[in-house]
Amino acid sequence: MAPRAESTPEALQGSVAAIFDQAQASLANHRKNCVALYKIHVRASAENGSSKRKAQSAFISVFLDMVSRVVGVKKGPPTVDRIIKFVAQYVRFANEKALEDKANRQPKVPINSISSGSADDEDTLASVFVSAMLEWLIQGFVAKNKVARYQTVHLVAEMILYLGEIDEDSYLALRESLIERSTCDKESPIRAQAVSALARLVGSEDPSELQDGEKSILEVLLDILSCDPAPEVRRAALLHVPLTGATLTAILARMRDVDALTRKLVYASALAPLDPRRLSIAQREALVRAGLGDRAPAVRLAASKLLTAWFDLVSPSSSADWDEMGALLAFLSLFDVVGPGEEPAADALKAVVFARPALFDALVFADAYWTELTPESAVLARVFVEGGREEQLEAAALPPVTAFAFHIQGAYNALLGALDAAEAAQADAVEAELTGGEGEGADEAEEELAKTEAVLGELLRIAARLDYGDEIGRRRVYAVTRDMLAHPQLPPSLIARCLDVLVEIMPSERELVRVVVEVVTDLREPPEDDADADADADAAADTTQSTQSTQRSLKRARAREEMTPAEGARADLVDMRCLALVVEMLERVHGDFEDNSTLEGVLADLIVPAVRRKEPAIREQGLVALGLCCLIAKSIAVKSLQLFLSQIQHAPEGLKVKVLQVVFDLLITYDGQLWGRAEDVRTSGHAILTFLADTLDAEEAPTVQAVLCVGLAKLLLAGLAADPKILKSLLLAYVAPHTADNTELRQCLAYFFSVYCYAAPENQGRIQSVFMEAFDEVVKMHDALEEGETMVSPQQFGLLVVDWTDARKGAEGPTPLQPRNVHADLAVDVLMALYDSDRRSEDQEVLCTLLAQLHIEGPLAPPLLVKLSVLLEHVQTQCPFDDAALDRAVGRFKARVADAFADELARLEWEEYVTPAMREVYDYIGIDVPEYREPNECVQWTDELEGVLTSAF
Repeated sequence: MAPRAESTPEALQGSVAAIFDQAQASLANHRKNCVALYKIHVRASAENGSSKRKAQSAFISVFLDMVSRVVGVKKGPPTVDRIIKFVAQYVRFANEKALEDKANRQPKVPINSISSGSADDEDTLASVFVSAMLEWLIQGFVAKNKVARYQTVHLVAEMILYLGEIDEDSYLALRESLIERSTCDKESPIRAQAVSALARLVGSEDPSELQDGEKSILEVLLDILSCDPAPEVRRAALLHVPLTGATLTAILARMRDVDALTRKLVYASALAPLDPRRLSIAQREALVRAGLGDRAPAVRLAASKLLTAWFDLVSPSSSADWDEMGALLAFLSLFDVVGPGEEPAADALKAVVFARPALFDALVFADAYWTELTPESAVLARVFVEGGREEQLEAAALPPVTAFAFHIQGAYNALLGALDAAEAAQADAVEAELTGGEGEGADEAEEELAKTEAVLGELLRIAARLDYGDEIGRRRVYAVTRDMLAHPQLPPSLIARCLDVLVEIMPSERELVRVVVEVVTDLREPPEDDADADADADAAADTTQSTQSTQRSLKRARAREEMTPAEGARADLVDMRCLALVVEMLERVHGDFEDNSTLEGVLADLIVPAVRRKEPAIREQGLVALGLCCLIAKSIAVKSLQLFLSQIQHAPEGLKVKVLQVVFDLLITYDGQLWGRAEDVRTSGHAILTFLADTLDAEEAPTVQAVLCVGLAKLLLAGLAADPKILKSLLLAYVAPHTADNTELRQCLAYFFSVYCYAAPENQGRIQSVFMEAFDEVVKMHDALEEGETMVSPQQFGLLVVDWTDARKGAEGPTPLQPRNVHADLAVDVLMALYDSDRRSEDQEVLCTLLAQLHIEGPLAPPLLVKLSVLLEHVQTQCPFDDAALDRAVGRFKARVADAFADELARLEWEEYVTPAMREVYDYIGIDVPEYREPNECVQWTDELEGVLTSAF
């Protein structure tokens, strides 16, 4: 127990110090020490009855003296944290006792507690103590010592919840000081502590009392959450901002934060208490896509745990009628499984089942389940078939293939009915619009059509994973699938699903091609004899038959010139459907074009005419189909490459993207086999790559820019291109102001440059070779910035290249016989640029800064060492710097090189390196070429540089 406090200042100092000494030893005794300190506080304030402020002054002085010993200690020692927690706990204890005494106070009770005083006396002992503490701590907010600023802000953050009622002046001073620290302090740990303290004042602020133009605390916190450069500050804001409708959008935006821990905390902490039904469907889908698709495993795990919590929330297991099937369907109802939201819903379901594998054990899919399918139940069945274990699939009573074929047929019939209903509803709506009436049912019909389409799509995805050992079931599924493909109004999204089923059913790619070509032929020229058509369909149902049967021609009986406008429009729609079928088929064909003779007719009668059409949609589909043909036919690729290149310059944006994707696919697939002869200017490899780089430089559409960067980056990574012009174009695209908002391009190139440069020293050398040209372009772009445009500074660009060309960061591999020090080559380039008398002083400053960042280590090739030493020897005399700081920076670099290569320089036979290349260097820097150089002169020069080394440091 602490000693009894006496009236002398020395005794009070000793009593309080003893309690602080105990408090720093352990957290367990804080409650006991708060009681003891409170008694000392009360006795000290009761000894002088003149005024409460004067009565407490001695105690407050001693108390603050104890705290001052802590605020100057760096973060880390546990004793400091214990004292800070003790101070916060004592503030809480004192205010609690004040409230307790106030509730129990009797009119005639003598003054002997911290909250004593007359009822009308607002200046209570508790408020005096807290006000004095705050006034003293706020002074520390602006201390020059960052440790003092941190600890005072930290202490306020710990005690701010327990301050009780404080006067308005103290509140305003605290609010203003915390806002200043959270937004203006240069130390991120201090800003983080200020944010955590400021967030606790949100509930006490009345926005209506703010002055015009003044930001509320919540607005300040949201700005910090979105814009602060330090991840720890953004995390502090994320964890302390209240979760409301006004803050939800800003919190969800942190799902894309650059810091992985911040992204994890969005799922693990910020959104944990939120009911998912308070989010919109779009927000739930975005949350699933971002969380489960994150590259960091910790973020994916946190997102999975959040989704599991959602599952428990929407269908609690304590419910009397709870069952696994109903719970999973209730969870899927959180998402819109019709349309684009189907994949996020399926991914979320997989995450829940991965965390709770037993959920699939009890699922049984009875016959009634398949006859009453909804989009949610269809997705559940598909996810179960895709992810269920073998024993779970056996126990689930899935229907056999033949029965499943009838379920597909039933869903297809429902789709046809929905198509007819939607068409009729649309016609009624058009008629009602013309007559001035009101069309009813069009939206409902479209919604029902979308649902039946989603159900059929899920059934087809299940069918693609079935075991087709049952020949009868296989034929039945084949017949239904082929009928669907032959229907001219089949929704486009189902074409790929049908072809996936056919890939599993057909015995070979040739059979798949044959069936699709037959469907295309039937669409373009329907059989006139229905009986013959039925016979052909029955024969085609045998999926094991040979492909030697005679194929009907794809050519139409009537030329387009002979058709009426209405017939021509219908023919165009059919051609678009046929091209879509052919494109989906070609994406699934991996054999040679020559092995599928039926493709020749498709190419000649459908694809080539489509490429020649002027309608953009048909031409685009034709070019895509032609590109896919080129991927399986080298001869067609050789003939068609120039056609694709000619389409790039003047094509609309959508078509240009498709054509560029085709071109890059061909270049990567066939390596250099498509390059023409070197003398053929149009098709030589250098000409094609130069054309693509020039296209990137001139392109303005963000999507096209991204496709070009991705394609060129792939060529460089694969070693299929080594043209420095491409690297220069990519470097400029990475930092140019007009690509600042092109996140796809920036993300691609950020990954590319790191991987490309660190993969091989040769790649670093290529980056170094184009640096100065790119640097000059960056300087011009930076000087020409318009209002509102942003880009990295030339110095930041240079530091990026210095980092990419650092040999120490390269991937470990076989050591070359003569290792290349790219930074030495880069130093030569920078020094040559410094000899340029027309270069501005600010550019010289940037280049001199880069010299200090270069890491040059031996051994160096003698010619390179000679060039580097000659350039360094004369740079300060031939190009004197106006700024003495730049001269000293170059002198330090010169001394560093001289010290590192003193022995090599002394052993050089200088006369051997007076080569034509060195003569050009001497001529460029304005120095006469020495006829001969004695070795002792080299030593003397080295000694001179050693003197420079001594003076520089």
